[in-house]
Amino acid sequence: MKITLKVWRQKSKEAKGEFKTYQLDHVSQDMSFLEMFDVLNNDLVKKGEDPVAFDHDCREGICGMCSMYINGRPHGPLQTTTCQLHMRSFKDGQTITVEPWRAKAFPIIKDLVVDRSSFDRIQQAGGYISVNTGGVPDANEIAIPKKDADAAFDAAACIQCGACVAACKNSSAMLFVSAKISQYALLPQGQPERKTRAENMVAQMDAEGFGACSNTLACEAECPKGISVTNIARMNREYYVSKLSSDNV
Repeated sequence: MKITLKVWRQKSKEAKGEFKTYQLDHVSQDMSFLEMFDVLNNDLVKKGEDPVAFDHDCREGICGMCSMYINGRPHGPLQTTTCQLHMRSFKDGQTITVEPWRAKAFPIIKDLVVDRSSFDRIQQAGGYISVNTGGVPDANEIAIPKKDADAAFDAAACIQCGACVAACKNSSAMLFVSAKISQYALLPQGQPERKTRAENMVAQMDAEGFGACSNTLACEAECPKGISVTNIARMNREYYVSKLSSDNV
């Protein structure tokens, strides 16, 4: 395959960025998108040029690091992570435009790498449970209905990649935040902090500069783990119940 790459290059947060065009020949259809970028960077290094900076780690669709906005969609044309996207999803001779996540709360560090530590701060604001010291209880000691356990597991599948933010026209993080709130709200282990968790995490989300949800469902459509927007409804319910609770007045 022959492809044309238009890649966003930006040396730092303060620097002015621009698209650079690169030509690649002999791209295998079996390459992953990140492997194709490895080939590009090898060519750039051989020419004495600065390689393209991009996030990656496990390359197995688990860690959520590979954040690329490809031809107008987070992670590209398939509902998967960038590392699991293969070049057979593109046509010979196609032009592919690659950008970083575009969000105020995700400032660009360099090229395609953005700072997603805002997600960590939201998680630290309330995404935890109380743990008492002592002996470890048996795995099945706390009985949990299968429906609740399945829903909590589905919410916990969020890998914090930020595709929901990149897909949303308002750069909303509500799908991510609601998934992290839901995974605890559905389980008995998450009850001690339940009344304050939603308030604290939503407050931190707002402080980070994420936008509001406008219910376009773009976040769910692009989420590589298929996180449902029903979690947003649960988050809203948790938030308002906490606000109206007499214990917090």
